[in-house]
Amino acid sequence: MFETIKNAWKIGDLKKKLLITVGLLLIYRLGSHLPVPGLIQEAFAAMTEGNQLFGFMDTFSGGAFSRASLFAMNITPYINASIIMNLLTVAIPALERMQKEGTEGRKKIQQIVRYLAVALGFFQAAMLYISLGSYNAVYDGGSVISFFLITLSFTAGTAFIMWLGENITEYGIGNGISLIIFAGIIARAPQGVAQIWAYYKAGTLGNGIVGILAIAAIAAVFLVSVVGVIYVTQAERRIPVQYAKRVVGRKMYGGQSTHLPMKVNMAGVIPIIFATSITTLPSIIIGLAVPDTENKILLALQQQGTLVHMTIMAMLIIFFAFFYTIIQFNPVEVANNMKKNGGFIPGIRPGKPTADYIAKVLNRITWFGGFFLAAVAVFPQILGVAFGINIWFGGTALLIVVGVALDTVKQIESQMLMRHYKGFLD
Repeated sequence: MFETIKNAWKIGDLKKKLLITVGLLLIYRLGSHLPVPGLIQEAFAAMTEGNQLFGFMDTFSGGAFSRASLFAMNITPYINASIIMNLLTVAIPALERMQKEGTEGRKKIQQIVRYLAVALGFFQAAMLYISLGSYNAVYDGGSVISFFLITLSFTAGTAFIMWLGENITEYGIGNGISLIIFAGIIARAPQGVAQIWAYYKAGTLGNGIVGILAIAAIAAVFLVSVVGVIYVTQAERRIPVQYAKRVVGRKMYGGQSTHLPMKVNMAGVIPIIFATSITTLPSIIIGLAVPDTENKILLALQQQGTLVHMTIMAMLIIFFAFFYTIIQFNPVEVANNMKKNGGFIPGIRPGKPTADYIAKVLNRITWFGGFFLAAVAVFPQILGVAFGINIWFGGTALLIVVGVALDTVKQIESQMLMRHYKGFLD
């Protein structure tokens, strides 16, 4: 990875893209320390420390939530808006036609996502403000002026993060939204390590050799999870494809054997991000609207790390793994393109039988990829419950960090390869 970045730094336009990406991420981290006027930071930090949900939000915002900063709500409203639009695009024919219109259609959909993200951001900010009254975190006790000042500040922060992410995607390297989440999680890494050490010093993990073994077990789980994520992310199922010989003019084409690569985890980290946002949204609404509720169902939905939460999380990850894979990869279209170019899978007839076979293989590897993502997301939570601690590198955070890092490096390599071939052809 470092060798790839080093080589990219030697290419002028790629160096510019890297500098833009790093610069915009630094602006994001700077904004995470800008306080919102009218809030008592100490009360906000105490609220985060005593609430599991707010602690989870603080992890993904890189500490911005506990600091009562401008970017406290992070990019969550934008992700939720994207999920809603993806689901509506499948359900509403007009939006589906708009998406198929090409660049112009996608621009219109993206504009709707932006407006929806701002609306969701204002709603979430309003719910957060209502919750602040229980913690005495507002200086003037909650006037109309402070309501609009604080809620609009939070909403503006979300809109600005959305702008940063889109500009990273357009002018920098990698997916901007994913990199912002990546930066927030990485920023919490030193504090997470210090927290585990504090658990050891306090005897929470056990005394003496028992505590050392507990730390070793946590480190081993971390390393195994990283290796597993890299292995599955890079893994692919290769379907052999044979192209028949054909004569065009005086030249003969085809006759070669190749393969159709199908990623085991074709959806990448998207299912994790979507599932996290979906499971967090009800918790946020319940925690902000009725923070002192005693209803067992609402408490079960609000708490992180419970059996109910982990089950819902795993099911959503598997669902979004299939959902996003179907959007990305169309077996019928692939089979038709293969048929038009004279290609066929040995032993399978071209046309519908080929499409059915590809769909069958796709379903099998997606089931494996979905279950793997769910297992990695849930297992560190189980480990945390077993030790009675909050582990920083939760499966969700780990998958996002590793997945985004691999995806960014691949994009850098693709950019370098494209420029290499351009120079060769010139």
